This record gives sequence, structure tokens and C-alpha cells, in this order.
Amino acid sequence: MRRFLSLVSWTLLCCCWTAQADIFTSIGQMTDLIYTEKELVQSLKEYIKAEESKLAAVKSWANKLDVLTRVSTSDPEGYLAHPVNAYKLMKRLNTEWSELESLVLQDPSDGFISNMSVHRQYFPDEEDEKGAAKALMRLQDTYQLDSESFSKGKLPGVHSSAFLTVDDCYDMGKTAYNDADYYHAVLWMQQSLRQLDAGEEAVVSKADVLDYLSYSVYQMGDLPRAIELTRRLVAIDPSHQRAGGNLRYFERLLSKQLIELKQVYQPASEEPIQLGTYARPKDHLPERETYEALCRGEGVKMTNARRSRLFCRYRDGNRNPRLLLKPVKEEDEWDSPHIVRYLDVLSHEEIEKIKELAKPRLARATVRDPKTGVLTTANYRVSKSAWLEGEEDPVIARVNQRIEDITGLTVETAELLQVANYGVGGQYEPHYDFSRVTPEPVSNQVISSAPSLRQMSDVEAGGATVFPDFGAAIWPRKGTAVFWYNLFKSGEGDYRTRHAACPVLVGSKWVSNKWIHERGQEFLRPCGLTEVD
Repeated sequence: MRRFLSLVSWTLLCCCWTAQADIFTSIGQMTDLIYTEKELVQSLKEYIKAEESKLAAVKSWANKLDVLTRVSTSDPEGYLAHPVNAYKLMKRLNTEWSELESLVLQDPSDGFISNMSVHRQYFPDEEDEKGAAKALMRLQDTYQLDSESFSKGKLPGVHSSAFLTVDDCYDMGKTAYNDADYYHAVLWMQQSLRQLDAGEEAVVSKADVLDYLSYSVYQMGDLPRAIELTRRLVAIDPSHQRAGGNLRYFERLLSKQLIELKQVYQPASEEPIQLGTYARPKDHLPERETYEALCRGEGVKMTNARRSRLFCRYRDGNRNPRLLLKPVKEEDEWDSPHIVRYLDVLSHEEIEKIKELAKPRLARATVRDPKTGVLTTANYRVSKSAWLEGEEDPVIARVNQRIEDITGLTVETAELLQVANYGVGGQYEPHYDFSRVTPEPVSNQVISSAPSLRQMSDVEAGGATVFPDFGAAIWPRKGTAVFWYNLFKSGEGDYRTRHAACPVLVGSKWVSNKWIHERGQEFLRPCGLTEVD
């Protein structure tokens, strides 16, 4: 019988909000930067206070000397006729001006610069900034948010404001442009232009924005609008080195197209370029539209008839002694394939302890390359994870025991407890949890895809686990565990369980997973008689 690598996904959600770059793909770790910045602000205030104190001393010297020099220069000989004045002049020039020189040469910034140098090694770099920009664009696409909503901080579940300036929008557009992503370059350069036209002050010039915007629009195939934008650029800066040449080229190209198509020139729309003006380019993911619609809560195929077959119940694990007095609460999330959620699986204290243990070890999550079998990072899985052993803390041992009690499976052959934290735009695109290549040895088989998906956080917006094949969306709920099998009892993979972790729009998503191997379950989950039992 052909066997598959698969896993049980028991996910507990904590509470909190991935960047594409390697360092800051975890909100848990990014929170350290908040405190680092606070410390630097305090250091900066101390530097300003020292500078002000120094300046006040210098100003006092200047005022005092100004009075003296006015008197001395009004009658130099008469002034020096007094021996005390002559002595004090010698003293000032020999000693006091030297002291003043030393005071001016003092650099109160040394402490601040030293503090900066210590922390700079932990700062995000250019790749991190680029990754964060791409994460915002990913959120924009998945949740169909226009650039203006982002710019004004109008996001679902958000109760505080965070604004993007003209320069922020320009930098977003430039990031996309440098990656030849003209679709997003148009959206963000257009937003930058809109805010400039509204009178917002900025470092970047309107000519620079129009330069990038007009060429990006041309790359999207909209020649009339590219011409209109380039004409506007020429009007602002007639000497612009590219604008004149681009305008003549665009006009010739459009004229040729109109002649070939026997069409009449139609002026470009005067409406701002909005989300949906241009078609988003296709990518590698065939079910992209279905996946993202489910992330938004659209297209979920739970009918009233199906919902009537879902129930909730108490489970005592076949009279498991640890569950007799406090049976676990089980809710049906989906009928076929059967997906259940267990409530109150982790306490707040247990969640915080797991996060505390995992946080120092969080590293960029990896996937297995289907061609080489080597673990590597991938843009379609953006999160950070850590692995915890049962022996290192009683909480982990209790969690492992609880998984056995609830699922009726042994974790003796399971993998370590994995804790994952998603940051800005963190996601895991549609994937299978079981192996679809040459089967691995039985000792490496894993039996399901969520008997251990512990959800350790609530999420204000986004972050659902979705199943594009049958149209399900499972939303994060703190302290609960979601469970499903991704293998039939025969050991064959259930291809319906292809699933994805939607990007977190607002909030922080912590989950823990326990992947349980097939080996050791022979008498706990016996093989079925057919492939799909």
C-alpha cells in the first residue's frame, strides 16, 4: 500500500498580529523593537537635555562677555588703566576662553551614539523594510483594501489610527516598481499623488511621483492615461530628462494602435486609479481567488442543511480518568471531512508560558522542497516557529498528555510541539500536510493534519484557516484546538484537506501544532477496508 507523510494539526491560538524578510516575521519578536525604540527615545531626550544645558552655559558666557566687551571697547585705554581690568582680560583670554572652548567642544551625543550602536545590530535592514511593504500589499490584495484605506488606517477591527504619509506611499510604490510589480506601483503612486494634490507636505516632489506613475500605467497597458499623466509631468517640469521622450513615444504608440484597430482616440478617464481599475496579474496559485475570498469570509459553503448536522457535545476520551470529572467540550466545525474544535484546551497561564518558552527560539518557518527534500524558507509560508520538548517544562508535558487524552492517539512517535507566530501579513498559502512524493519510511509517517492545531490567540481581523476544495473557513479562537485527519484510515491522503493560513490583517496570531505520526497508532486507529474509509 502506498503511504503518505501527513500530520495531525492541533492548533491553539494565543492573542496578538509577518514580514517577508527573514528577521522580523514574528510579532512576538517585533515587540522587542518597541521597547528598544522607547529606550532610544529616552536616550535622545537625555542627549537633548545635555545639549540644552551646554547651550545655556555657552549663552550665559556670551551674555556676560557681550557686556564686558561693550564697556571695554567704548574706551579701551581707560578700561585697561584699571589694573583689575587688565588682570581679568589676561585671565579671560588665557584661562576662561580655553574653558569655553572645551565646553563648546564637548559632545553630549556620545552616550546617545553609543546606545544607538549597541541596538543597531538588532534593527531591521533594507530587506526587512521591503518585506514589510510587500506584506501590506499582500493584505491589500487578500482583503481587497484600497490604498486610501491603508493610508488613512481604516482597517477592519482597528480602533486606533495609523497614517501613511505621501512619502510612505511613494516608498511603497517604489518598492513595487523596483520588483517590476507595476500593478501595486500604480496603486501606491496614485495614492501618493492624491495626497499631494490634497495639499499634504512631503519630501518627494510631484514630478517624481508622476514619473513613476506614468511609466507604471504604461506598463499596465493604459496608454491614454500614461499620456495624460506624462503631459502633466511635462507641464510641471518641462526640462525633465525622460518626460518629453516618453510622451512622444507613448503618443506614437497609441496612434499606431488606433490605426491598426480602426478606433478613435478616447481621452483618459479623469477618475483616480482605484483598486480594480486594472486586472491583478495571475500568479502560481490556481485557487488564488477562491482562497482569498474564503479569507474574507466569502464563498463559505456551509448551507443550512449542512449546519443542521453539526452538534456540540462533551467527550470523556472513552472514560479516560483525566477527563471523567472534566470532559472536554467538542464542537463540529465541518461535516465532511469532519473537522472539530475543542474548547478551553489551554488556559491563559499555559499559553503565556508556552509563548515565553518559544519566543527566544523563534526562527523563520521552513517547508520541504518537493524536488530536493531539503528544508528551506519560502514566500508562501511567512511566519516564525520554535520547537519545544516535553521534558523542558511541565506545561509542555501536560499539553502533550492532553493531546493524547482528547484524540485517543499516542504522541510517543509524534514530533515536538511547534509554536508559530505570524507577523505583518503572515500567511501559509494552500498546501497539503501529507507527502505526495516517494513515500518515506513508516517511522516518518504522520497521520493527520490537525489533531493538534492549538489556537493561542484571538485575532481582530483575518488569520482564518481555509479549505478551498470544499469552501470552509475556520476562525481563530483563543485557547481552542482544531482537529482533522488528513489521511484516511487506509493511509491514503485526503486531498480535500488542502488548506491555507490566511494573512493576519489586524492582531497577532500564535498557534501551536503537534504532528502525530502513523507509527504507533496501529491499534488506536486501525486501517480501513477501503482507500477512503
